[in-house]
Amino acid sequence: MRTDLVPDDLWERVAPLPPPTPERRRRHPGRLRVPDRVALAGVMYVLRTGVAWRDVPTASVGCSGVTAWRRLRDWTEAGVWPRLHAALLTELRRGGLLEMDDCSVDGSHIRALKGGIMSAPHRSTAPVLAPSTT
Repeated sequence: MRTDLVPDDLWERVAPLPPPTPERRRRHPGRLRVPDRVALAGVMYVLRTGVAWRDVPTASVGCSGVTAWRRLRDWTEAGVWPRLHAALLTELRRGGLLEMDDCSVDGSHIRALKGGIMSAPHRSTAPVLAPSTT
């Protein structure tokens, strides 16, 4: 695994957040599970390079892109990313490194009501029949 993708200080913050690994079956255990740090390295590789999941180099990253994608999906469903975001914001606030003057709100994070609140009636945009000219 490339250590530059997931440095030790980043892994210390992320390690407690993923859900526990499922137990292996005794009878037909299948393949060994890829460690979470290696899967995170695969996700970071895709984020840094912009390659497709299928193009992740297994030899240098340590896992296939499909494995990294599945782990990303599982962690997203388990709510890992909001917990990591909250932990990093808390750490920045404690260190006095977070300035709320430089924040922004994106529509992908805030629910937009359909049409918003209407202050006055709006003109109809429906087609209007023309008066007969006969």
